[in-house]
Amino acid sequence: MKSGKNVTEVVLADAAGIAKAARILESGGIVAVPTETVYGLAARADSDAAVAKIYAAKGRPDFNPLIVHVRDEEQAARYAEWSEQAQVAVKSHWPGPLTMVVPAIEGTALAKAVTAGLDTVAMRCPGHPVMRELLAMIDFPLAAPSANRSGFISPTTASHVLTSLDGRIDLVLDGGPTQAGVESSILAIRSDGSWEELRPGPVDLDALHRNLFGAPLRSKEGEQRIEAPGQLASHYAPGKPVRLNARSAHGGEFLIGFGSVAGDCTMSAAGNLAEAAARLYDCLHQAAASDIPSIAVAPVPMEGVGRAINDRLRRAAAPAD
Repeated sequence: MKSGKNVTEVVLADAAGIAKAARILESGGIVAVPTETVYGLAARADSDAAVAKIYAAKGRPDFNPLIVHVRDEEQAARYAEWSEQAQVAVKSHWPGPLTMVVPAIEGTALAKAVTAGLDTVAMRCPGHPVMRELLAMIDFPLAAPSANRSGFISPTTASHVLTSLDGRIDLVLDGGPTQAGVESSILAIRSDGSWEELRPGPVDLDALHRNLFGAPLRSKEGEQRIEAPGQLASHYAPGKPVRLNARSAHGGEFLIGFGSVAGDCTMSAAGNLAEAAARLYDCLHQAAASDIPSIAVAPVPMEGVGRAINDRLRRAAAPAD
């Protein structure tokens, strides 16, 4: 891995760039790759040494598991107990921004750190064409948490990746801004076949469950056991105090707006939640880079992907331990 400042190479996510990334990954390196949610920091999930580089680059706590990115359900079934319930859940959302937490198959080739000692594994089949082309070129799955220092703002552009990881990783594949803007929804399938939401995201898991089973989905929000990424109380932090549900800025606050609340950066002037999700982290990056010492964020409705936006904002505003 390279060291120093301003040394991480950035290449376009074209055929040549993707082939270069595949060679780096095959040799045990780590590469930032665009997905439809945020940029992920990828390494081969079957190598203890490669996965250790992810933890070192991010400064990630070793009790926090990683998401394994796979080509399809067939590849997922090599590493996880792929039940009928799992098949039902992913039918309409793979490839896409849905992560499944399912029982891991004992003795598979996954690096031990991927599951952080749990008997479950988090798996996702991404929909972004760059990540899909990369997975098609290699014969192993990729562990890929968000491509940022642990606890910091997630990246939705290549420049965001460099904000905290420049000089700490081998390569950034620049595929332009991501679309969904917030991390995947995480769904656990329990041994009794029940579903449990571990993290809200672009996929409305409650609506999916109601549509399939006619009943609301259980949520694990607020519980303490870490079973999947994004469950730490303090996360996505901009390094400044954050005040939520602000309809105007106080002195010394950078205002992130939404809808009728105009800000120094506005997530969506039209009040569009999908646009707000896509712009959330970019606004937080702008706020963090400004000379203004504090951040205020306008209210965002708790509906649809607004639940995911509010989840990320609540964790961004939480004091670090």
